[in-house]
Amino acid sequence: MSIKIKSLTLGPFATNAYLIADTQTANAILIDPVDNAPAILTAARDEGWTIKLMIATHAHLDHVLASAAIKQALDIPFYIHKDCEALLAEIPMQGVFFGLGELPAAAQPDRLLASESETIELDAIQLQSLYTPGHAPGHLSFYLPDHKVLFSGDTLFAGSIGRTDLPGGDHALLMRSIIDKLMVLDDDVQVLPGHMGITTIGRERLTNPFLLAHDDGRA
Repeated sequence: MSIKIKSLTLGPFATNAYLIADTQTANAILIDPVDNAPAILTAARDEGWTIKLMIATHAHLDHVLASAAIKQALDIPFYIHKDCEALLAEIPMQGVFFGLGELPAAAQPDRLLASESETIELDAIQLQSLYTPGHAPGHLSFYLPDHKVLFSGDTLFAGSIGRTDLPGGDHALLMRSIIDKLMVLDDDVQVLPGHMGITTIGRERLTNPFLLAHDDGRA
């Protein structure tokens, strides 16, 4: 069983998109159809991969902006958590809120994921969804247990955590999500976040100031 992961950092918010491919079949899953559909499609084509499914960690505009264009180009299903529907419908106005002007609508989801853990499979790829709200309603992280890789979206970053000052944000809920769902993973699990670079669960457990403050009872 061979899996390859390719990351792309795109758009005005420098958001990470991830392509996960089964190298035997060359079929791939796209996590977070961020800004710039042509760049994502070109990256997959250059690798010789066929994107069969796209999923989003949450419905902030920088994580779903290319969803409609990719769906139109490839005619593939789009999955997102059920609590993201309202925010997803507001993508055009999210652009106005962030000073980007009115944006195109996001793709309509083909499947709404539940808060309970689900397994999303494509050939040898088995992604486990982890319900991690707090940064945004319906936020999901995705875990590849066989490869000890976590796609944390905007829940956990290297040395930081997701912001909670946007509508629907909840700092206490975010900390519970991180402690209850992510910090129970092994220290050597690689964390591939929605922004910035790769880290590990162990590194964040030992050095992340927000987690250390929480352990001290200060957050």
